[in-house]
Amino acid sequence: MSEIKNSYETVFILSTKLGEDGIAANVQKFKDLIAANGTIDAVDEWGKRRLAYLINKESEGYYTLISFTSRPEFTAELDRIYKITDGVLRALIVKKEAPKAKVRKVKKAAEAPKAADAE
Repeated sequence: MSEIKNSYETVFILSTKLGEDGIAANVQKFKDLIAANGTIDAVDEWGKRRLAYLINKESEGYYTLISFTSRPEFTAELDRIYKITDGVLRALIVKKEAPKAKVRKVKKAAEAPKAADAE
């Protein structure tokens, strides 16, 4: 039986109090963790940005977006690790949906043999 894998995106905000070395170490830690449990599609480091509101009395954070593919069970473990890692201000994991145009093509391809059988 084939293994079910889904596409996800995760964005996390690290505290700028960690310093450049601490931020780089944490970003690499999360990249390695995701690569060990799936495949990384893209990494987009947005860098230091101003927060919309204060989080833990901080007004700036370091943003990183990672697109990856993994088993559904891994996202719960990744979220748990975000919560226990010092310096992570916020983190979000979102499942990416298949593009609607692609879904329509698949449905049409599935309906074509049924229409041929009916004739």
